[in-house]
Amino acid sequence: MSTNKVKNPVTIIYKDNVEFLKKELAVDASFDLVHLELEHGEREMSLFLVDGFGKDQAITQIQRELIRIRDSDLAERPLERLIKHHIPYAEIEATDDLDEVVDQILAGPAALVVEGIDKVILIDTREYPVRGPEEPDTEKVIRGSKDGFVETLVMNAALIRRRVRDKTMRVEYVSVGRRSKSDLAITYIADIADQEYVQSIKESLEKIDTDGLSMGDKTIEEFIFGHHYNPYPMVRYTERPDVASSHLFEGHVIIMVDGSPSVMIAPTTFWHHMQHAEEYRQKPIVGTSLRVVRYAAVWASIFLLPLWYLLATNDGLAPAALNFIGEQEEGTVPLYAQFLIAEIGIEMLRMAAIHTPNALATALGLVAALLIGEVAINVGVFSPEVVLYLAVAAVGTFATPSYEMSLANRLVRVGLLIACALFGVAGFVVGITVWLLMLVHLRSLGTPYMWPFLPFNGSAFKDVLFRTAMPLKKQRPSAVHPNDPDR
Repeated sequence: MSTNKVKNPVTIIYKDNVEFLKKELAVDASFDLVHLELEHGEREMSLFLVDGFGKDQAITQIQRELIRIRDSDLAERPLERLIKHHIPYAEIEATDDLDEVVDQILAGPAALVVEGIDKVILIDTREYPVRGPEEPDTEKVIRGSKDGFVETLVMNAALIRRRVRDKTMRVEYVSVGRRSKSDLAITYIADIADQEYVQSIKESLEKIDTDGLSMGDKTIEEFIFGHHYNPYPMVRYTERPDVASSHLFEGHVIIMVDGSPSVMIAPTTFWHHMQHAEEYRQKPIVGTSLRVVRYAAVWASIFLLPLWYLLATNDGLAPAALNFIGEQEEGTVPLYAQFLIAEIGIEMLRMAAIHTPNALATALGLVAALLIGEVAINVGVFSPEVVLYLAVAAVGTFATPSYEMSLANRLVRVGLLIACALFGVAGFVVGITVWLLMLVHLRSLGTPYMWPFLPFNGSAFKDVLFRTAMPLKKQRPSAVHPNDPDR
C-alpha cells in the first residue's frame, strides 16, 4: 500500500501514531478498549486491543517474547525481525494505514505500535464469544450429524471445510457497512460454481451503501436479490453444515455473515425450499414417501381452506361423494370471517410461543386449546369444521421445511380466502393464476424460480418428485450452470 493513497499514513513519529489511535478509538471513554504502554529493546511500544476479543493466553505469550528482546536485536530491519523472529503468531501482518488499523482493532485483532517503525503490526489474537455447534431446532433429523452453524464466521467456515476438502473451495472475505464493517464470506467451489454468479454477488455486495447490517443476512438478501414486495424467499437459509456442503457440490454459492447462525444458499428455486435433510438420511423409497407427505401438507396449507370454503358456500359445486362438506353447525360469525379471525389467532399464538419461556410453553398450549378451540365452538363463534380444517392447514404450515416459505404460503392462503369470499369461484381461479404467474416471473440470480416445472425439465422434475438414489444422480442441476456438470 503506497502512502500517497492513504489518508492517514503511519509516520515514523511514534507519539503521533499513538495519539491518533487513542483519539479515533476513544480509549479513555470506553472501558473495553485497552491501551498497553510497553518498553522492550529500549524502544517504546503500544498495544491496542478490544478486551472482549483478545485471547489472554496469546497476549500474555506475546509479551513474554517481547521481554526477551535486546536493543541489538532491533538494530537492523526491526519490523522484519519482530514479525519473523520475536512474535510467535501465525496470523500477523503490517500496515501503513492508520484508518485500517482502527478498523482492524474494532474487528478483533490487536495492533502493536513500535517506536522507530513506520508501520503498525496487526496480530489476529481475537476470540469471539461463541456457543457450541448444536443441532438447529428447525432442521432436526433422526439420523445424521447434530452440529449446526454458530454466530462466528471462522467456525462456520471450518464446519464446511470439514466436509468439503476440495482444494478449489474458496472462502472469500468481504466487509460491508460504513459503520458496522460487518464480516462476510462468499463460499463456493471454483471448479463447479458458475463464476458469473460469484461475480454478480461480489458486485452487488460492493454496491451496498449502508451504515450497518441491522438484521444481518436478511439485510444482505434484500440488497442483493431485491423483490421487496414478493413474500417468497429468494435464497435458502440453513443452519446445517451438511446441507450447505451438499449445495456447494451442486454448484451453488454460500453467503455467510458474521453474527448469524444461518447461511444463505443462492441461487435457489421454489423446490429447494421444499427439501429436508431427513429425506436423504433414509432409504430412497422412504425418502420419497416422506417427500410426498410433505408436499401434500404444503399444498394443504395453501389450498385446503379456500377450496373448502368454496364447496361449503356453493351448493352443487361439490360432487355427490363430498356432500358431507359444509357447516353442520353454523356459527354466529360469517364463515369467511371465522377463517380470518382464526388465522389472526394462530399468528398471535405463534408470536406468543416465541416470547414465552419454555417453562410456560405447556401452559400456553393448554390455554390455547381450551379457549380458542373448545370455548369458541361452545359459544358459537366458530363452527367445528372451521377449527378442524384450520388445524390441518396449520399443521401443513409447520411441516414446510423452510420457515420463510411457510410464512409466504400463509399470506397466499389468506389472499385466496379473501378472493373466494369476494368473487367466489372466479376469485379462486384468478387468485391461483396470479400466484402462479408471480412465481413464474421470479428469478434468483437469473435462475427461474419454478424450474424445473417452468421451464420444464423432465429428468430434473422427476428428481423433485422422487428422492433419487445417490448413485443414480450423475448430473448436477443445470439451472445453476455448473462448470463441471458431471458428478
